[in-house]
Amino acid sequence: MEIKELINHQAKWLNGEGLFAHIVISSRIRLARNLKDIPFPHRAKPSDLEKVFSLIEDALGRDKSLSDWGVLILNSLSSIERQFLFERHLISIEHTQKENKPKFVVINKDETVSIMINEEDHLRIQVLYSGLELRRTWELIDRIDSELSEHLNYAFSQEFGYLTSCPTNTGTGMRASVLMHLPALVKQGEINNLIKDISRRGLVVRGFYGEGTKPQASFFQISNQLTLGLTEEEIIDNIEKVSTQIVIQEEKARSRLLNEDKRKIKYSVELSYGMLKNGHIFSSREAMNLLSEIRMSTCLKLIPEIKLSLLNELLLLIGPAHLQLMEGRKLDALIRDSKRALLLRKKLTKQ
Repeated sequence: MEIKELINHQAKWLNGEGLFAHIVISSRIRLARNLKDIPFPHRAKPSDLEKVFSLIEDALGRDKSLSDWGVLILNSLSSIERQFLFERHLISIEHTQKENKPKFVVINKDETVSIMINEEDHLRIQVLYSGLELRRTWELIDRIDSELSEHLNYAFSQEFGYLTSCPTNTGTGMRASVLMHLPALVKQGEINNLIKDISRRGLVVRGFYGEGTKPQASFFQISNQLTLGLTEEEIIDNIEKVSTQIVIQEEKARSRLLNEDKRKIKYSVELSYGMLKNGHIFSSREAMNLLSEIRMSTCLKLIPEIKLSLLNELLLLIGPAHLQLMEGRKLDALIRDSKRALLLRKKLTKQ
């Protein structure tokens, strides 16, 4: 696999389909696994980690349903290319770091599945789907994990469950999350109380890119904090219930916004839409804020309908690494801002 294969490809999880897709952009489940009798990545020698990759590559090749994937050797990629994979939600921020240890990522064709190899753990299996589809996501990742486990000897304790580098992942090794768009709750000043309530339920709130990022432009990732002592079903059930309640609250907040002053909201929306279609310089933050406004307004039918799939895709395409790879060269901040505006004008005008 080569990076250029991904540049002009729309990931399936951005298609704007699935339950509550107008508010829930995606559902993600990640499983952390390590191989028995091989030191965990932070203690392992390069030769150990090469062996890990060889064993995983062999396991993937043994099962026909797991063999049609591409592999990227992260050590051979530039910093921009690694950042590109992070912006596409295919690897973590930690996996972007240039290190001497061998690191890899395996990606399927529609980008719903990625497997980070030699990150914090030997394997980080991830599945992404559009909308609130955690159970569907679990069905796929559980099948992948089960098929891999037939050929790989996982580090597992009868007392503690799957053994991981970080104790908070020990147990199921599962992190389940949903990426939500909550602009009305932000506008109505209700988001801080909501975050406090989420924290009391044992969940954690992060930003658009997940762990290590802060919320911006009304995008919030909500995930479980602990895995030990909970079953996979319990984790999924908890996040599903909380997410459904948040969707209801966001829908009510959107209705209140329209009832309070529809003309003011519509004027603000048309202004944002006009800026995106005619602007010449946008920072990442400015573009994301405007796209957030347009995304809510499209769902409320306040402006000509724009496909959710396009708006979701634009949230990735405006990233610095995406712009530079599409341009084929390194760009300074000002030129990136100009290219970002040009991209938005072209995409929205074509729409």
